[in-house]
Amino acid sequence: MIGLDHIVLCVADVAATRAFYERVLGMESREERPGKYSLHFGPHKISLQGARTAPAIARDTVPGSGNFCLLTETPVAEVVAHLDALGIAIVDGPGERAGATGPIWSVYFRDPDGNLVEVSNRIGAP
Repeated sequence: MIGLDHIVLCVADVAATRAFYERVLGMESREERPGKYSLHFGPHKISLQGARTAPAIARDTVPGSGNFCLLTETPVAEVVAHLDALGIAIVDGPGERAGATGPIWSVYFRDPDGNLVEVSNRIGAP
């Protein structure tokens, strides 16, 4: 393996999910083809799959089963203040965790479907 191309989130309401990630995390929503949306940030993509329109290959995927970590250069303290201002409950943190390339400082919250979203800063990054 050489990297991660994208992840897919199964969601109950694609429009609500798009609005949440645009408002809360500043992601850009794009319509890749008619009715098929994705969220973009830097070179990364989260594809959105509506639960009622999921293809047969993904039929057992359910909304709220996602759990992923995003990196940001915005200090986690500012992320926490932003979440508080938007009325989004923090599930855990801030605290130190083990990231893919070293220690991270992160905070957890849930999106409208209950997916667990972690936003983090690398500790000791150059």
